Amino acid sequence: MAAFSDYMENKIIQDELRAANVYLALFTANTNLEINAPTSEVSGGSYARQLCALDAASGGASANTSLITFPTATASWGTVTHWALVDSLDGLIYGTNVNVLMHAAVNTSKLVDNGDTAKVTAGELDVSVD
Repeated sequence: MAAFSDYMENKIIQDELRAANVYLALFTANTNLEINAPTSEVSGGSYARQLCALDAASGGASANTSLITFPTATASWGTVTHWALVDSLDGLIYGTNVNVLMHAAVNTSKLVDNGDTAKVTAGELDVSVD
């Protein structure tokens, strides 16, 4: 099987993830983010996807450049188990021109309850092309 060179892996990150606005979305379950419209994206309670800026790629990998802070939850969001980078701030995934660019399980599931503020520290969101 063929493999991308580091140059091409870096180019994909540069051209697809750094050259346009991408947003971090949070999910309470893995509902096959590849093909189905996920029903498990957090909603309500002041939840909103957040802009995610990535560092320059190196070795086919990158990470968020700065702290990503979600709004303070005004109701329980449930336990966040998965994340995705998407190409639109608003709309239903796959329903209104919102596409999942990449996705994964979080390292440690986290209950986001009323009054909590979900945060991703700089460098904590790792993305790679392999």
